[in-house]
Amino acid sequence: QVQLVESGGGLVQPGGSLRLSCAASGSIFSIGAMGWYRQAPGKQRELVAGITNNGSTNYADVVKGRFTISRDNAKNTLYLQMNSLKPEDTAVYFCNAEITRGTVIPGPRANYWGQGTQVTVSS
Repeated sequence: QVQLVESGGGLVQPGGSLRLSCAASGSIFSIGAMGWYRQAPGKQRELVAGITNNGSTNYADVVKGRFTISRDNAKNTLYLQMNSLKPEDTAVYFCNAEITRGTVIPGPRANYWGQGTQVTVSS
């Protein structure tokens, strides 16, 4: 079984910073692309940032220059450094990853989601 667990959310004032983490665990042979998504109340889930297994990144225009996505492949962990936070960044943030299950040989590949972590930007 594979699990993604996010952490690092919370309440922060406008202009502040937070760092989200997403740890993947279980029977993992390899991890491909990973990403952070967010969903605000009454809105659709949207891509915030993505990163390939070789480190190429992409960002939503609204977070470019403020957020940085990174990953530690040795620890199967994804990060999102969020600076200069704005009230409109308030949302539940979800981690997503393409994971190939297995130990010695590769097994099935599937897309996995974390349970989400709340980020609230408010004074």
